[in-house]
Amino acid sequence: MFGSILPLYGLDESEYSVKAYGNGLINHTWKIISAGKEYLLQKINQQVFPRPGDIMDNCRLLSDYFKTNYPDYLFVSPLKAKNDQNYVMDAENNYYRLFPFVNNSYTCNTVSRPTLAYEAAKQFGKFTSLLAGFDPARLHLTIPDFHNLTLRHQQFEQALLMGARQRIEKSAEIITFLKNQSAVVEIFEKMKKDGSSKLRVIHHDAKINNVLFDQGNDRGLCVIDLDTVMPGYYISDVGDMLRTYLSPASEEEKDFNRIEIREEYFYEVVKGYLGEMQSELSEDEKQYFVYAGKFAIYMQALRFLTDFLNNDRYYQTQYQDQNLVRANNQVVLMKRFIEKEERLNQILQAYLYGS
Repeated sequence: MFGSILPLYGLDESEYSVKAYGNGLINHTWKIISAGKEYLLQKINQQVFPRPGDIMDNCRLLSDYFKTNYPDYLFVSPLKAKNDQNYVMDAENNYYRLFPFVNNSYTCNTVSRPTLAYEAAKQFGKFTSLLAGFDPARLHLTIPDFHNLTLRHQQFEQALLMGARQRIEKSAEIITFLKNQSAVVEIFEKMKKDGSSKLRVIHHDAKINNVLFDQGNDRGLCVIDLDTVMPGYYISDVGDMLRTYLSPASEEEKDFNRIEIREEYFYEVVKGYLGEMQSELSEDEKQYFVYAGKFAIYMQALRFLTDFLNNDRYYQTQYQDQNLVRANNQVVLMKRFIEKEERLNQILQAYLYGS
């Protein structure tokens, strides 16, 4: 495979080394060393992204914008191949792209220190802020309705009608809780309809492992993994961060006693993100910051439970009832978040207005 792909980038196939890289769940990635230079080769997962050309077109548009307007910003853009495109295809119509490897950088999978939350939030805020002059309507929707909470709730209700009866009975308690929290959907619809939030260029996968950090000083360098960059609302990225940074326990944790909301991590997300975005957001938009956490947690709980009720069609599982465990994990996180909601709003207001 590599012998047919790498020469399309002008790399000497007789002088390179290849090894698998990272632990990404979507795309296959390899580290390539050729003539003393390091690269990352990635094969796009066309089951998740059926129109990979749209992803690469988005990358090209963003790369051109940054080069013209913010040439000093580190935007890890796919390299051009001999065909002058930022991707190549093999005989089976699989898409590949080659990135320069950013030396002296690292990624991490857990938010083990408050400073990491700050640096990551700062990078996601900076990304959207710098793109304020870019028309988000120019971007392709690489995953339509990805963060459409209303649709996710409709899919949940459909699963209650059409899903596996035994699994529905087994999930009675969590179903009741999620039904009782449907006001989260109503707020989302209100936010869209009243015009209080505008569409921006949003990453849509603001997990900690999508940030590059400097090995020397642990500062954030840039955001990576841009396949889900699309028009969206800022609550998508903030919500992702609040869902995955505040608790030391991941969505896979079975011991729900480990799930907690760390206030100091919330403050660092506020400080990092709003330090870049405060002047971009309207006063109305800022008031949805804490809501963003409920939005993301509730949506993920719905998605896990819906998949469980539909006999695990989407999320891979390694043991019986894993999607139910994941859904219950997110419900516990939601409860912990609601318990702290008033305090989190106080932290937000103190940052915004010094009160």
